[in-house]
Amino acid sequence: MSAAETLTRPATAPRPEHFDVLVVGAGISGVGAAYHLGRQCPEKSYVVLETEASFGGTWWTHRYPGIRSDSDLHTFGYRFKPWRGAPIATAEEILRYMGEVIDENDLARHIRYHHRIHHAAWDSQAKLWTIQALDQASGEERRFTCNFLYMCQGYYRHRQGYLPEWPGMADYQGRIVHSEEWPEDLQYEDKRVLVIGSGATAATIIPAMAAKAQHVTMLQRSPTYFRAGRNAIEIAEELRALGIDEEWIHEITRRKILFEQDKFTRMTFSHPERVKQELLGVVRSYLGPDYDVEKHFTPSYRPWRQRIAFIPDGDLFQGIASGKASVVTDEIERFTPRGVLTKGGQELEADIVVAATGFHLNVLGDIAFEIDGKPLDFHETVTYRGMMFTGIPNMVWVFGYFRASWTLRADLVGDFVCRLLKHMDAKGVRQVEVALRPEDRDMPILPWIDPENFNPGYLMRGMHLLPKRGDKPEWQHNQDYWAEKDEFPKTSLDDAAFVYR
Repeated sequence: MSAAETLTRPATAPRPEHFDVLVVGAGISGVGAAYHLGRQCPEKSYVVLETEASFGGTWWTHRYPGIRSDSDLHTFGYRFKPWRGAPIATAEEILRYMGEVIDENDLARHIRYHHRIHHAAWDSQAKLWTIQALDQASGEERRFTCNFLYMCQGYYRHRQGYLPEWPGMADYQGRIVHSEEWPEDLQYEDKRVLVIGSGATAATIIPAMAAKAQHVTMLQRSPTYFRAGRNAIEIAEELRALGIDEEWIHEITRRKILFEQDKFTRMTFSHPERVKQELLGVVRSYLGPDYDVEKHFTPSYRPWRQRIAFIPDGDLFQGIASGKASVVTDEIERFTPRGVLTKGGQELEADIVVAATGFHLNVLGDIAFEIDGKPLDFHETVTYRGMMFTGIPNMVWVFGYFRASWTLRADLVGDFVCRLLKHMDAKGVRQVEVALRPEDRDMPILPWIDPENFNPGYLMRGMHLLPKRGDKPEWQHNQDYWAEKDEFPKTSLDDAAFVYR
């Protein structure tokens, strides 16, 4: 063959790398998935593809001041690795903890960073997923095949926050930043800061910025429930003082917290007014009898219809009580050159406006999915226990709890995936999917979650992207860890809902 012929010959696509399991994402779920695969299915080959330059997910991408957990680390941490610090932890502490999990279990060799997946195609004849990803470090396209796809990418866009379009934003002469897109060069010392929002992010940013800013104002359309208290777990401190082994402390503390969380959640349904008054009583204890708690910290909804963030040591309320921060409860009429004009007629002047206004739901990592050549409409599927979906073979998605720590469910799903993979091997099959059984055909098909049960803005805005649920427990994403911790291990993998090929 001549040199000219060689140059004009089409390049052969590189042979894809093959793995038994491909894990999407190296956040809290993905690192946990890698651990469970390595421990429970050591014979399986696997790879973890991560878009970012490092592990951590939320704790890597979020850079705003004061970034911390709003769940306690005794339950947000993995069940297999004790947490030794304060229950509410900084992003740095959580990343350090995750790094220890990776190092102690030799997981780093399985993780590929800078790999952005953009296409995933299932072939029923080959019984394989083909994954296309851009290696952002080299600019080269990579292809992978796998028997099983383990989706651990989370549920929102890490690099793009939800920013409403308010009138007059272009007229504002200060700087507008979103908490999801925090700029490294932002200087806020001795500046007037306006934070729009009232959720966990705003409650974290405000006390952190108030320490250096001239003043921080929280502008909220409506109030949010918060829990506040000392950033410590007494039983853990007592057991540690007695020299009890850390693994015992971890398990005992974890069980106590889970028991109390379950009791609290049930109380929000059975005695919502009592819970409401208890929560507001804590707020009054920080802000005093003259503060208008009714206006600024009394939501219109029942407790736990939206997530309740824990405020360690009441730092948000302490900032308000000290005068370094304040709260305005009103809607935005428009931006002005100097700040924001509320519908009540008050102009809030600010050098910096921080939009802590939430995020965009992102259910499948912005990946284009195909099943046998046809684009996947995820919204038209029905979920099996919030992790498998009708018509999607060999795939499990980790979606954690709203009212408890995300990682609790990630661990349960890890056990389930490993048990399912072993079951498929024992049956000698290469494909599994879920399908409605004959007795399920007439059941009502409903939205992913009942808005009367839980209704944060990001879910309401993105409900059209999420799968459907049925009215039976197995066809829903259950929010009850205490039930699922027993139900998952007992789930029969030979139930008619599982279709093997």
